[in-house]
Amino acid sequence: MSGHSHWATIKRKKGAADAKKGASFTRLAREIVMAAREGGGDPDMNVRLQLAIERARAQNMPKDNIERAIKRGTGDSKDGVILEQVTYEGYAGHGVALMIECVTDNRNRAVSEIRHVLTRSGGTMGEAGSVGWQFTRASYFAFPGEGHDQDKIFELAVDAGANDVQFDNEEIEIIAPVELFKTIGDRLKAAGIHPDDAGLRNLPNQDIELGVSETLQVMKTIEALEELDDVQNVYHNLHISEEAMAALEQE
Repeated sequence: MSGHSHWATIKRKKGAADAKKGASFTRLAREIVMAAREGGGDPDMNVRLQLAIERARAQNMPKDNIERAIKRGTGDSKDGVILEQVTYEGYAGHGVALMIECVTDNRNRAVSEIRHVLTRSGGTMGEAGSVGWQFTRASYFAFPGEGHDQDKIFELAVDAGANDVQFDNEEIEIIAPVELFKTIGDRLKAAGIHPDDAGLRNLPNQDIELGVSETLQVMKTIEALEELDDVQNVYHNLHISEEAMAALEQE
């Protein structure tokens, strides 16, 4: 499993930043809004929306909240709140590149809070394009490896156009071009496979590795960013070593 995915697993075990702030409904609703805006309001035809709804239900979000979020995304809601998706670029300490995805109704608030977190931890905001070249946008799917034939999964993914398939004892990851997100999602669904995680991600072209203490410092910055209400995802190019992973799990 890649360090980025393992970090996501650790966050789920620790309760995740959303649970700490009691803001999970807001964050989940915004994901539903953006998924419906990009791919339509029918979850049967929109893999990202389907997964967002499943996550919301797993957190016991009321049905009415889910339906309102879908309507906001499709433009059928008259509540007057306009959400937009924006990505900010910057650096954490020790030169680690960051791509920070937000869904917000107030850009000024979002950028001010991000800048505050970065400045406080020795990082900096970057101009548009200053960091993005270090990442590639891609379709991403992850699901438990148990009970799946690796050869069949590999064949399914490659036939659908995937660039990479990664296996370990815990998880299978599929990475593919952005335009094949729905194609691969449909193939997985037809095979009876329901991803734990699916979406469009910014994947680093090359990781950098730091010592354990420096890694922990950077991950604290990333956690602080992830706890901001407007932040949906934080992508980074930090390689998390096994030693650093063990230290993170103990915190």
